[in-house]
Amino acid sequence: MGASSVNLALEQLKMNGVRMTPQRHAILSYLMGSMTHPTADEIYKALSPIYPSMSVATIYNNLRLFVEAGLVRELTYGDDSSRFDSDLSDHYHAICKHCGSIVDFDYPPLLEVERAASRVTGFVVEGHRMEIYGICSTCNTTSSK
Repeated sequence: MGASSVNLALEQLKMNGVRMTPQRHAILSYLMGSMTHPTADEIYKALSPIYPSMSVATIYNNLRLFVEAGLVRELTYGDDSSRFDSDLSDHYHAICKHCGSIVDFDYPPLLEVERAASRVTGFVVEGHRMEIYGICSTCNTTSSK
């Protein structure tokens, strides 16, 4: 995601009456530039050297704001900390059971599952989530040495 995506998101927030602060801009930019689906703590660790006055609470409050504004998706997996994803396109996640890394992948044929669910149940389907669990290539290589 480039600067134009961040600017588009900032415009959307402004239209909703959300004041843009340098910290808010930094959190959103970090999130949109990250492919790692960071936790609030990871965002804090990355940004606190640049913004020493930023607290973990500030990060959490802004992430909530972004989720409510529909700019960011919150990923919850069991007891682990929530991770945040700024890619709102239809995609799925492969999750390493060893290190917790998350990798995005697309598989368009799965959209047929939504159509089938709608036909069978009469639901107006709004989306679905699928996760694949295993050991990532990095952990697999490390453990086989």
